[in-house]
Amino acid sequence: MENSDSKNNNAATPRRRFLSFLWVGLGLAALAELFWVVTSFLRPDRGVRQGGDPETVMQAGAVDAFACGTVTAFPRGRFYLARLEDGGFLALSRRCPHLGCTLPWIEEEKKFLCPCHSSAFDIHGDVLRSPAPHAMALHPIFIENEVVRVDTAMTIKRDRFREDQVAYAKKT
Repeated sequence: MENSDSKNNNAATPRRRFLSFLWVGLGLAALAELFWVVTSFLRPDRGVRQGGDPETVMQAGAVDAFACGTVTAFPRGRFYLARLEDGGFLALSRRCPHLGCTLPWIEEEKKFLCPCHSSAFDIHGDVLRSPAPHAMALHPIFIENEVVRVDTAMTIKRDRFREDQVAYAKKT
């Protein structure tokens, strides 16, 4: 009898070892997936693309179609075209730099207000109220033949507004 019990123990040991390895492997896979999800949540801008593709350059319209001091939404391109008081243009990303929520333009207040965490931005995209860590991102603008075009594939992160970020139509 002792002999048959030792045979059963020897046969059960490889099975137990296999099941132990299986559980450890599944646990490691679950931890790796959890790490990936947390990292993706904390770094929402990791998918920013670089531009240059002609299919991603959107024609916004004629320069004269935009009044000074206005903001026009382009939902398909996911940007706002801001025409500044001095006649310059900024193409501002609709994503809040804090966690990526879509920012609406509040015309009455002349501000972008984040519905998720109440960050506020002016017409230049500068932070007026945190928790947003920096200014709204930009898309490059090209003005050719009095027509405004925006490259939506390229997103430019920035800390704050600078005058050299504004695009102007060439005076003829």
